[in-house]
Amino acid sequence: MTGWLEGKRALIVGAGSGIGRAVLDAFRAEGAKVAALERDRGKCERLRGELPGVPVIDGDAITRETNERAVAAAVEAFGGLDTLVNCVGVFDFYRGIGDIDAGALSPAFDEMFRTNVLSHLQSVKAALPALRAASGSSIVLCESTSSYQPGRGGALYVSSKFAVRGLVATLAHELAPQIRVNGVAPGGTLNTDLRGLASLGLDGVRLDDTPDRERDMAARTPLGVALTAADHAFSFVFLASDRSRGITGETVHADGGFGLGAPR
Repeated sequence: MTGWLEGKRALIVGAGSGIGRAVLDAFRAEGAKVAALERDRGKCERLRGELPGVPVIDGDAITRETNERAVAAAVEAFGGLDTLVNCVGVFDFYRGIGDIDAGALSPAFDEMFRTNVLSHLQSVKAALPALRAASGSSIVLCESTSSYQPGRGGALYVSSKFAVRGLVATLAHELAPQIRVNGVAPGGTLNTDLRGLASLGLDGVRLDDTPDRERDMAARTPLGVALTAADHAFSFVFLASDRSRGITGETVHADGGFGLGAPR
């Protein structure tokens, strides 16, 4: 590896699986000291068993208390914090507004936006003092292809990801010049544990279990690729590194060219 993150101290929120776990592994390989926040206790135990030197904090990232506890653990372990990454998310399995019962809409909205948007705000709020105390600090949020166009999620998921895109822009403007804020917008991704909304009875459904998913993903992209979580991880590495010190308010589109339109 290249040591792009040598000496950096990072907190990865949603680090137990999928893109978050891939980012954690890539950051460590590039020399960063990394702490992990994860809600699922089984995933926390797996992280502790596989990575005994990594501080692992279990709790729900939508709460103030959990995020403050995670930041405090990272600062205590490393003496400070240079980078915050948030990869928390939940899916709606392409439910359009016409597919959601009127009585389910409000709880589904609350669950989607608390998970996909409030968790990012809570993480940033908790990390701000430590990031401001560091030199050259950065925040990298996980957006989505759905942050820019419909078709890769339903009404609630797409609108929540547009909101995360807005967070990247407004936080970059607010927190400059001390803190850079950027996003990564993955397209469809293999090897994740992304699940559906509990309020719609979809919490036991994994996107990765969709039949013929790899073939369909590749067919939708001009590059003809079905990307994995590991394929996205080094976009986060670059944005957290000093090599991107002049970049803020931007998004890396790690989507196989999906935004260019369907291949011929």
